[in-house]
Amino acid sequence: MADLIVILASVTVVSLISLIGILFIGLKEALLRRILMALVGFSCGSLIGGAFIHLLPESLEETGQAHQTIFYYVIVGIVLFFIMEKFLHWRHCHDEKCPIHTFAYLNLMGDGIHNFIDGMIIAASFIVSYSLGVTTTLAVIFHEIPQEIGDFGVLIYGGFDKLKALAYNFVSALTAVAGSLVTYYLASYMQGMDVFLVPFAAGGFIYIAATDLMPELHKRNQAKESLIQLLSVLTGIGLMSTLKVLLA
Repeated sequence: MADLIVILASVTVVSLISLIGILFIGLKEALLRRILMALVGFSCGSLIGGAFIHLLPESLEETGQAHQTIFYYVIVGIVLFFIMEKFLHWRHCHDEKCPIHTFAYLNLMGDGIHNFIDGMIIAASFIVSYSLGVTTTLAVIFHEIPQEIGDFGVLIYGGFDKLKALAYNFVSALTAVAGSLVTYYLASYMQGMDVFLVPFAAGGFIYIAATDLMPELHKRNQAKESLIQLLSVLTGIGLMSTLKVLLA
């Protein structure tokens, strides 16, 4: 069984990313947008690489064969993330001027559920192997950075002052700790839980990259920006490939 301290340390680091918004609030909007789009591209590549280079191969190796059940679990992940986004109004915001600021509290609730699932995914990955836990944690972190910057902007536009926005965002992020604890202790009683959660996580990563992040990138069509986005995506995939070799 994976070390609980390592799991808690990982999800705590992920939760602390929720405080990053304060570092960017003073930046000019044009500069912030350029930084965010590069981060979104890097996040997109990291999630794609995490799903196809780490999570899915590990899942198939765990089952001992290319069992089609794994791919049904991936589909479940995609569908559940669609449901969360569609019915809980959880929507990642990568631009401070986001139309969901009128639903600030609902956004926090949906974000809390998403973070809880992130905690489950990280814990399940560490249960499978230390290397998979590390790469999954990094993929989540790279995704959380642009998301949390956007969420901070949403709360500010929704009427919160800076300190209250940081506090609420951090509390929402801490649900990842609860998710990791639930998964860690359930895994002691439910053998094979990771066999479901790891491909489920891959489905969630694929959904976020394909339906949330890539459409954001397509909103910027200038040649220079498009090139930066492409390089950012490839850098994220390249990092996941490098980690595969280094942590093998």
